Formats: sequence, structure tokens, C-alpha cells
Amino acid sequence: MDKTNVDRETLRELADEGNETALDRLADLADEAGDIRELSELLDEGSMHAGLLLTRRAAAAGDLRELQRISDAGYEEAGTELDRLLQRPGGRQD
Repeated sequence: MDKTNVDRETLRELADEGNETALDRLADLADEAGDIRELSELLDEGSMHAGLLLTRRAAAAGDLRELQRISDAGYEEAGTELDRLLQRPGGRQD
């Protein structure tokens, strides 16, 4: 487990230095852990991969407000998904 923590620390350092691949990997780890808060923070830092992962979760749950929030945070595809869901009766996925 310590190795995971070290890896996260190293990834965070690299991401803070502008390494987008490290930022994407942090998003993958947060998604695997189900850590929506961390994914949201990564999106706020500019991780479009975190936006993708959050959009998938929100779309699967039919969470229109979350899709709007993700779109407002800069991940345009969330807006596209939101529009698609809004065009369905009840705003929910089949």
C-alpha cells in the first residue's frame, strides 16, 4: 500500500509540474477508488480526462445537474451528453 502512496505523491509532483499524463493517471486512480471529490478537483485543475470519467458516471446515473457542473468546469462533452439526456422523455437514460 505504501507503494501506491509513493506513486500518488510522485504523480502529484509531476502533475504539479505540468505533466498531463501524470494528471490523467491520478484521475484513473481516483476513478478506480470511486473518489468523486478528487476527480472533481482534478477537473478544476484542467484534467479533461477527469471530465470524461465524471461525465461517464453522471450520464450513467442520469445526473443532469452534475453534467451541467462538469460542462461549466470546461469539459464540453458533458454539455453534449446533457443535451442528449434532456431530449429523452424524463431526462433519464434508457
